[in-house]
Order: sequence, then C-alpha cells, then structure tokens
Amino acid sequence: MPTTDGYGQGISLPTLTDAPDLPGQLAALAAGLIPRGVLWFASASARGATLTGSYAPVGGMLTYLQDIRRLDHYDGSTWVTISTGASSWKTISLTSGFQQNGNSNGTLQYRLLNISGEESLQFRGAVGRSSWPSSPAGSYVINSTALPSAVRPSTLRTVTIPCSDVSSARIALKLDVRTDGYLEVFGTSSTTKPPWIGFNGTIVSL
Repeated sequence: MPTTDGYGQGISLPTLTDAPDLPGQLAALAAGLIPRGVLWFASASARGATLTGSYAPVGGMLTYLQDIRRLDHYDGSTWVTISTGASSWKTISLTSGFQQNGNSNGTLQYRLLNISGEESLQFRGAVGRSSWPSSPAGSYVINSTALPSAVRPSTLRTVTIPCSDVSSARIALKLDVRTDGYLEVFGTSSTTKPPWIGFNGTIVSL
C-alpha cells in the first residue's frame, strides 16, 4: 500500500508492492504536491474560476497572480496578500498651469504599494506654478489624465499635503484622491498662491 513522505506533509508515495496503476499514482502524487507549492494564475478572477469544488483553496495555500505580480496566502477563509512585485514609479500628467519638479522635489509620480496585506497608493515629487489668477479657484484638479482603475481608491481619500509659505497664507493644502482617478487640491485663494505643492511620502489606502 502507498506510504507517505518523510517530511510529515501527508503526500502519498507509491511502493513496489502496490498494484500497477501509474495514472492513479501520478494523480495522487500531484494532488499532494501541487496544493503545497505556489500556484500560478493569470489573475485573481482566473484563480477564482479554477479553485472551486473539490479544488477549492485550503489554509496555507499560496498563489502568484501574474497580472499584478502578487503573492497571496489563503488563511482558511480569505486570500491575504503577503508581497507584491517591484512596482515601478509612473509619471502623472499635469493640467495646464502646473509644472513638474516644484521646489526641485522631482516629477510627480505614483506607484502601487502593499503594506501588511493592504494595497495602497504612494506619491512622490512636487508640482510648481509660476503664476496664479488674481482670484484663484478654491480647488484645482492636478492631473490631466485619470489614474488607472487599478490604483483608484474604493472611496474618497482626503489627506494633507505641504505647500510653500511664499505667497501663501498657509503651509498645507488638502488633497482629495478621488474614486474617478483624479487628484484635487483644495485651499488656494487670493492669499494662498503657493509656487509649489509637495506630494512626497503621501500614501492612501485603496
């Protein structure tokens, strides 16, 4: 009769005294090995469509999602992200009136982060503005193109970001990271016309 592996993983191994059944023995070996390795799927939806019924996920299972380069762990009830691949910085295109590299802080960019299993959006860089209207609007959308759907928050995210105290009655503005992928800055006025607005270190949950 089949025996089990010496590592205590309960993987069925054939013996010389077993009746010949190569397909069955290979299937038993695969059933023991595959769930304990890292399973590759094109996407989370592909994983969900595959791991059902008798192949439903079990606690301890690991999967790698190729589209977002992410390693997930099944804790017995849900998939928990344990790492992401290197997420490259992507430049944000700006609306008219704003320029990149405000206060020599670099180009305004974003990237996808994973912090303790929670996907987040991180920004760096700053924007500049050489001139403002005599009576600026109370808010301005910074990006001319919406962020991709994969990095848009599920609800509105509001955070504080710094700005210059030159030509400005305040040193911080409000940033709304909107669900439609646009970044809107609030707080400008006839007395608040900062030559630069910073985004370094800004992180919001998705």
